[in-house]
Amino acid sequence: MKIKFLGHNCFLINYKGKNILTDPFYNFQKEQSGFEISKQNIDFALITHAHYDHIADVAEVLEHYPKATIIAQPEICTYFGHTHNIDLNIGGTTKVEDLEITMLQAVHTSSFPDGRYGGVSSSYMLSYEGKNIYLAGDTGMMTDMQWFPKIFGEISLAILPIGGHYTMDAKLASFVAAGLLKTPKVLACHFDTFPPIAINHEEALKFFEEKGIELILPELGLEIELK
Repeated sequence: MKIKFLGHNCFLINYKGKNILTDPFYNFQKEQSGFEISKQNIDFALITHAHYDHIADVAEVLEHYPKATIIAQPEICTYFGHTHNIDLNIGGTTKVEDLEITMLQAVHTSSFPDGRYGGVSSSYMLSYEGKNIYLAGDTGMMTDMQWFPKIFGEISLAILPIGGHYTMDAKLASFVAAGLLKTPKVLACHFDTFPPIAINHEEALKFFEEKGIELILPELGLEIELK
């Protein structure tokens, strides 16, 4: 599996030839990431909630790739009116090849740019070949997270927001990683995109280092490979 950071909570995940784009919001920082939607082949759009900074580029994705499938809450699938969708709710699971994608809870609000209700916010567990990747979406800390490694097994990587203000900050995220998710590695997201979520990088790294957790603060366009 390869995971490329395109900014905010937008990642391009490649698994066995299938491309999954999370929370499409790539145009905002595409000059730095170098990402061009026309040069990709998007198979799935995986959406955590309905806020603008997580769905802004969905329409463009579907314009370029009308056969792409949206994986999201029923409210989000209905909003886009796309032919190909998999509407999940909390606890539901779907598959991409042998990659299991399970929608889990998150603690956050969700509404569309026009103010309509966007359904509940979610996170996802991506499970394959004995590995688990946790995509937290926008969330604060919640005690339910302690059950995830007990249900799914060891979490190889957690993708966590650390910008604060709208989500948990680095200090809370480090506690979540060490005390609840029990993961050895965190890929940070939802930081430095806008002034309210700008962070002190050295301080963030220190929080995680003190708890024995590897924190990756990705540059735009960074790609990591999980084996």
